[in-house]
Amino acid sequence: MLSRRVRQFVKLLRLLPNPLFRHGLRSGVGAAIEHRDVIAPMRLATIVDVGANVGQFSLLARALHPAARIFAFEPLPDAAARYRQVFAGDRNVTLFQTAISPDAGTATMHVSASADSSSLLPISARQSELFPGTEEVGVTEVEAGPLSGFVSRADLTAPALLKIDVQGFELEVLRGADDVLAAFEHVYVEASFEALYEGQALADDVIALMVDAGFTEVGRYNVSVGPDGAPIQADFLFHRNPSPGP
Repeated sequence: MLSRRVRQFVKLLRLLPNPLFRHGLRSGVGAAIEHRDVIAPMRLATIVDVGANVGQFSLLARALHPAARIFAFEPLPDAAARYRQVFAGDRNVTLFQTAISPDAGTATMHVSASADSSSLLPISARQSELFPGTEEVGVTEVEAGPLSGFVSRADLTAPALLKIDVQGFELEVLRGADDVLAAFEHVYVEASFEALYEGQALADDVIALMVDAGFTEVGRYNVSVGPDGAPIQADFLFHRNPSPGP
């Protein structure tokens, strides 16, 4: 418990010098600075944030890439409301209160006691064991649909980044982004090495889809490990392969 509090305090100290991060903190949102080293070196004109929650990643992205256009997706009403509060007045940020999936319609969201662990897949006992306080506390219906139903290729000015953090639903989000996936130079996705949600695809499945789609894995970040030292999940960065020459 002490080490977690120390980490939180250190993160707070890193957030406070930045005026935009202080603005987020006033709304109870801490920028996801653990991703800074990944996206800071990128040149980005467009950022698509799938699984935006209350805006942690978008806040970091806005600080590092102030001219970028941000399209964010968050289906849970309370989280979406907090996101809107943080980015009120930012005309380069658009939030869609919807989930991304291959099919348009409504979907059942399994709500976690820790809202950012909610998923379109049922929360497993293993998730609750490894991450206490993330057990399922209810379900709610949310809107869902393919990414191309909300943003077109014309919206995705290059260079573009697709970030995905959707608690086990990554493969379905990528399938739901199939029509526009080739418009992204970078894809940054959290994936698991063991099932934390019922029926979820694992990291190898995500990697295989990305390779088939013409991307190469270039890095793994923020690896979390279990009590036995085995990796549980990580953030994977993919770059789109250059188009073949004539």
